[in-house]
Amino acid sequence: MNNIKGRLVSKDAFLMNSDYAKEPYEGILVSSDSENKQYRIGIQLDENQVLLVDQVNNWEVKEKLVSWIPRVNDIQRQYKVKNDLQNYDELQ
Repeated sequence: MNNIKGRLVSKDAFLMNSDYAKEPYEGILVSSDSENKQYRIGIQLDENQVLLVDQVNNWEVKEKLVSWIPRVNDIQRQYKVKNDLQNYDELQ
């Protein structure tokens, strides 16, 4: 795989060849790339679209997540993500 940081991909493509996938924080997805022996970090933009922002070795995952988590909301706003609040009660 070539350098694809910041590439929009489908959620299926993001999870392809993955033995492991997790959402450690709302809006961030992590999946293993068994073909390249790395982990992919993505920002979920909607139900079927992910912005692939990083590919790292297993010892770098936690450090990279710490740097991406504070940026999730800004990135989602940049891509005009509409947060789906269907799981929450409307405040009155």
